[in-house]
Amino acid sequence: MMVQLQNDKLSVAISEKGAELQSLRLHNTEYVWQADAAFWSKHSPVLFPIIGELKDGIYIFNNKEYKLSRHGFARDKTFTVTASASGKAVFSLKSDESTWALYPFPFIFNVIYEINDASLSCTYQVINTGDGDMYFSAGGHPAFKVPLNDKLQYTDYFLSFNNDNVLNRYVLHQGLTGDDTEKITLNDKTLPLKPSLFYGDAIVLKNIGSDQIKLFSDKDAHGLTFSFKAFPYFGIWAARDAPFVCLEPWCGIADNIHHNHQLTAKEGINKLAAGKEWKRTWSVELF
Repeated sequence: MMVQLQNDKLSVAISEKGAELQSLRLHNTEYVWQADAAFWSKHSPVLFPIIGELKDGIYIFNNKEYKLSRHGFARDKTFTVTASASGKAVFSLKSDESTWALYPFPFIFNVIYEINDASLSCTYQVINTGDGDMYFSAGGHPAFKVPLNDKLQYTDYFLSFNNDNVLNRYVLHQGLTGDDTEKITLNDKTLPLKPSLFYGDAIVLKNIGSDQIKLFSDKDAHGLTFSFKAFPYFGIWAARDAPFVCLEPWCGIADNIHHNHQLTAKEGINKLAAGKEWKRTWSVELF
């Protein structure tokens, strides 16, 4: 089932499966990648309770081994719509027997979408409903069409960072982070898009100075500004030669090649005390 949000500028569609954003239109222009399976059959997966790959596909908590696939299970679960109006919808996932087998923590995970004028915000809310500390990661993976104008090319578009002149890209080794980095020098804080940027997998960034990225072309009146304050990690990715770019705000990251499998020692893991809640929000403004 799809949930629709709408105002006089935006039209938004979100699926109950994975609480996944499916469509984001400003008037008649679609901004979200439409999941062509020839390249990548998703639109905007929600990442929880891990981000990226686990080393050997496993983690250890309280001396017990668990398996989780890349990016966790939330993207494959059906969420319950607990609130819905024309401008806001709340999608909720609660722990149950199917999640405890993979992840031994009681929780409520809410994904909250809200529109205002030409902007869409997405909030991740984690509530620890258990008696002990909870360890988790959460983040987004929204894919935006490039080009937005079908008469233009991928290479006509740019990413502009509000506070970085250089990006330190952490090299991935079969999905795991290593200790080696590659420096990407920006031209006036701007990165020209080209397919070869992603031939070696995602651009993985840690603690970048920017909290806002603009996707634009000098040849197109349409573009977007993506804001992601308080997300310490960020990924930029596209499938090989695909006409989209993912802007991925993360509170968490893939395991390092040297990781010891212990969940409590995982880089970027968030610790939440019993009865407490945690929130992070990203937003996108269209033009």
